[in-house]
Amino acid sequence: MNMAFKLKSLTVRVLDRPDAKELARIEAFVSACPEGTAFHRPAWVLSVSKACGHEWRYLLAEDDSGALQGILPLNLIHSALFGRALVSSGFAVGGGILANSDQAIQSLADEAWNFAERYSFPTVELRGGPVPDHQWQNKQGVYAGFVNPLAEDEESQLLAIPCKQRAEIRKGLANGLTVRVGTGEQDRADHYAVYAESVRNLGTPVFPKALFEEILDGFGEDADILTVLHDGKPVASVLSLYHQQTVMPYWGGGTWDARRFRANDIMYFSLMNHARERGCHKFDFGRSKYGTGAFSFKKNWGFEPEPLSYAIRTADGEEARDVNPLSPKYRAKIALWQRLPLPVANLVGPMIAKGLG
Repeated sequence: MNMAFKLKSLTVRVLDRPDAKELARIEAFVSACPEGTAFHRPAWVLSVSKACGHEWRYLLAEDDSGALQGILPLNLIHSALFGRALVSSGFAVGGGILANSDQAIQSLADEAWNFAERYSFPTVELRGGPVPDHQWQNKQGVYAGFVNPLAEDEESQLLAIPCKQRAEIRKGLANGLTVRVGTGEQDRADHYAVYAESVRNLGTPVFPKALFEEILDGFGEDADILTVLHDGKPVASVLSLYHQQTVMPYWGGGTWDARRFRANDIMYFSLMNHARERGCHKFDFGRSKYGTGAFSFKKNWGFEPEPLSYAIRTADGEEARDVNPLSPKYRAKIALWQRLPLPVANLVGPMIAKGLG
């Protein structure tokens, strides 16, 4: 499939094959755009496809000379439980249209909807970027992002953190915790074990292990795992992404012991220092829903919320998917999941979670 749609001086083309030259063009375009994120990159989009079985597409807006003027990554999500949707980007908190002009933005949005109608996807979700015309719902006031600059050294970083949270870090520093960073087999195994326990305790199914493996392999040096250990036992761990001199701790969690050891506090503080040593200038704490514990936790670190906007378009007569674990309709299911034995949750969870997108 490689159809072209002429729109004034721009052509929108569908890329559906992992052509090395095309993917390199996309990577260069994302790298050159200040608004580009890790979730626009081929490493993310293709890794999600490999790990979870969802097809991918890139919509490419090109001018008359063939130069890229915009891109839209899409994961084609199919789930018997959660329905079908075109998502930009799947399993991400970002993505959406990345373009140089309003014309390219609207052209990509129109072709995304044309594609959705042609292949019976009732919903298109753009998890970042500009909101197209009035036919798209601008979903505001639900999530906020948290980004702060990194301080110039470890002591300055500690002093930049508000007093109450700084005290928690100092307590953690006195608990004899050790920190390990890497992407090897042990790092991956420890991270998945800790993360799986953490999300079970929160009442949500864990993603397939293959997703973490593919992201680490796809991103190469732009991803790693930081693990906090107590007496050699992993108690907190986070898989982080690096993009445009910014670190994002993306999949992180801790065991029940993490709280009493302040391991999560040490994990994020250590990551700030590790990222600075890697040459990063910003720390992206990711998104959180207004009014949640995660939202308050990030504010306690001195991060100010920045409202996020998502664009959603749904076919007439259809309801938008609801995959938010904080939705009231999932409350009873979450309570049940929290009581599952961990081996059962780890066996069943990936089969459910891979359909979330």
